[in-house]
Amino acid sequence: MRNEPGYTYSPTGSASSVLAEESARVFMQRVYWWMSLGLALTGGIAFSVASSQALTAMVLPFFYPLMVVELIVVFAFVFVQSKVSGPVAAAMFLLYAILNGLTFSVIFLVYELGSIGGAFAITAGTFGAMSLYGTVTKKDLSGWGSFLLMGLIGIIIAGIVNIFLQSEFLDFVKSCAGVVIFAGLTAYDTQKLRTHHANSGFSSAMSLSITGALMLYLDFVNLFLQILRLLGRRR
Repeated sequence: MRNEPGYTYSPTGSASSVLAEESARVFMQRVYWWMSLGLALTGGIAFSVASSQALTAMVLPFFYPLMVVELIVVFAFVFVQSKVSGPVAAAMFLLYAILNGLTFSVIFLVYELGSIGGAFAITAGTFGAMSLYGTVTKKDLSGWGSFLLMGLIGIIIAGIVNIFLQSEFLDFVKSCAGVVIFAGLTAYDTQKLRTHHANSGFSSAMSLSITGALMLYLDFVNLFLQILRLLGRRR
């Protein structure tokens, strides 16, 4: 051990850093696990419904009511996520994933199966790369928040306007912008989750993990939809 003037040996600082990194790693593993479970549930239900004429006939008449219920569930989750227990948060997240699966079944009716698989593979690669960037970068990404929020509002407005215009060019531009925005949100939300976890005292609360899973789940799903609109082949 060195004992020179001006040198201070501090093993606790190093140990604390290692502990913090390990805690963040475990927390993010839990987030990705819940996100993957939600995606698997959504995809499995969507494919099962689309593969059955009877189930499709049952779901399609309720497509828009199901979308309304989806919005109610996700907004309710955002409102109460800090107040509910882990099991309740899990139930709300899985309910949202199931509802999403029912509405996503129409994708298999509109696009070719191989096209959906290709879009999913591209989405997974893009999501993984951006989430990794959000994990390893030393750059503070908090400044991206305002820009990404404005971009998100912009594509929502463009989508509403295009309901009336039915412009293929506007839809193409909106989808391109959507890919950039949701790829950026993936990196931003990944770093935000790690920071929030660190500031919460390395909490491993189930509800916090599921809140993070929902954030990344929404980033993945919306990124997938934008890529599918750009590259998907219709039936």
